[in-house]
Amino acid sequence: MDLTKEQYEIINSTGNIKINAVAGSGKTTTIIEYAKARPQSSKILYLVFNKSAKIDAKKKFAEQGLYNVVIETAHSLAYRYIVSRSSYKIKLQGSYRTYEIAEILKLKGNGEKHTEYIFANHINKFMSYFCNSDKQKVQELDYSKIVTDPEAEAFVSKYYDFIEKQTRLFLSKMDKGEIEITHDFYIKKFQLANLKLDYDFILFDEGQDASAVMLDVFFKQKATKVIVGDTHQQIYSWRFAVNSLEKASFKSLNLSTSFRFSQNIANLAIDILNWKKIIGNDAEYKITGKGVHKGVKSKAIIARTNLGLLLKAIEYITEKKEIKNIYFEGNINSYIYADEGTSLYDVLNLYNNKRSLIKDELIKRMKDIEELEEYIEKTEDAQLRMLVEIVIEYGNKIPKIIKEIKEKHVGNDDKEHAEMIFSTVHRCKGMEYDSIQIVNDFITEEKLEKLTRDKKNDIDIAKLNEEINLLYVTVTRARSSVYIPDTLIPANFVPSEQIHIIKTAIENDKQVSLANEPKPIVIGKLNQNIVPKAYSYEQVRAEHKEAYMPWTTEQDDELTVMFCEGVSIKAMAKNFGRTRGAIRSRINKLELGDLYG
Repeated sequence: MDLTKEQYEIINSTGNIKINAVAGSGKTTTIIEYAKARPQSSKILYLVFNKSAKIDAKKKFAEQGLYNVVIETAHSLAYRYIVSRSSYKIKLQGSYRTYEIAEILKLKGNGEKHTEYIFANHINKFMSYFCNSDKQKVQELDYSKIVTDPEAEAFVSKYYDFIEKQTRLFLSKMDKGEIEITHDFYIKKFQLANLKLDYDFILFDEGQDASAVMLDVFFKQKATKVIVGDTHQQIYSWRFAVNSLEKASFKSLNLSTSFRFSQNIANLAIDILNWKKIIGNDAEYKITGKGVHKGVKSKAIIARTNLGLLLKAIEYITEKKEIKNIYFEGNINSYIYADEGTSLYDVLNLYNNKRSLIKDELIKRMKDIEELEEYIEKTEDAQLRMLVEIVIEYGNKIPKIIKEIKEKHVGNDDKEHAEMIFSTVHRCKGMEYDSIQIVNDFITEEKLEKLTRDKKNDIDIAKLNEEINLLYVTVTRARSSVYIPDTLIPANFVPSEQIHIIKTAIENDKQVSLANEPKPIVIGKLNQNIVPKAYSYEQVRAEHKEAYMPWTTEQDDELTVMFCEGVSIKAMAKNFGRTRGAIRSRINKLELGDLYG
């Protein structure tokens, strides 16, 4: 096996090291060779990101006869030391749903709509925040710091002491075994136990997305420590992940040669990373691409968001009716259900006032879609918000859209037969495809410059950094070719035979269709016998006088001022005589969230 100079330096190193490895740089091969170079009597622990990575690593290490290496995920390791040695019972779904927390804690409303569920939602997130942190006590954290929506922030501020107290109470119930425990909880117990693991070497993979709780366990061990990752692939901060490569004060080594893609794709990745200079990061980036083009067998369309991916999937199967087999990474169902189990159909049935068809306990308790939107505003529930956006976008077309997609969807065993694979960037982390097409829903260089132009803006640098990472991760999934919208091409980038630029349509702001309603999309015979939306044009206009009317410059200015003053969506909708959905759509159109936070 021909190894690079960088790989040999890692294999022959001594002491604690951190390895910054670019996508496709052969880090698993390097880790195996590192383990082979250690004495056979050495006890080695290799921590990997998830179960599929564990299965794959076990096979590869066994093939090399490395039976002295124990391979675990954070969860399997913590389970072995905590759960298997106790009488704890694990929650079957892994975590608690909002209504379950409300029932267990016997939470009561305070006169406002669904206050008990808003409390429960924040308690759930506070528990997750604590369990993924390196702190010893709940009181050492300030949960309000991770709440950003103005309405949610105001609610948490008002009831902070109560939310914190109930968070501690719920954790106490799990600790005493009164209720089933969550996966997050037993990892936290593992950290708090301060166990000394009996290993000579501990190898920690995907370090850029490590939780602070596992990082604390790792750093406290006496073993020689090796942490591997790619600083620019950190995309899970919303799950409270931290970039351990930046926190580890170890000798720094690199794997900068990618065997996945050529220099053409490497150059595009470098130019995207150079956008970080716009937000104040002046580091130089080095990626050498030595991948060899071998034709195209697997193709993927990758999006930033679930909604962006669904829109593209609909467009794709509409234009390419001859396509018979498609595949969604993570299964199609993972795109139409929130983590708590709420279905897209539950939200649609609420939208249509078909309450008898709603299965989700939380959605059942909502009077209408407006109440659900109020709940979302006070809880920052991003997944529920996504489901609402899809329902507002497609309404009663959804069942037929999903049916047509499912009819073409192949199972996991037949993935290689898919003519096109669809995925969000988060779900295809660690994957690679011969050819990728990028959906036009990522941050652009122009938008970054616009956000940073006014130094008075309170810019979230960490968030923008992660947005750049998302596009970098997407580009580096490709082995042979990249199809990328012209809006995402870095300035002065020189196209090549492997980088194909997609021309995007220029949106005309002066052409305003009925309010912000999308143009109808026809899929096969989808336009025939469609059930009308729950609320007709006339019904909406009767309740919201300005609905479906073009926005004026004066109204945009007024909306901007109200947004900056922290006026609620509900109050803005009432002021302008429009629906909340229309207000959110206009806020997004004017990019007020990005400009003024």
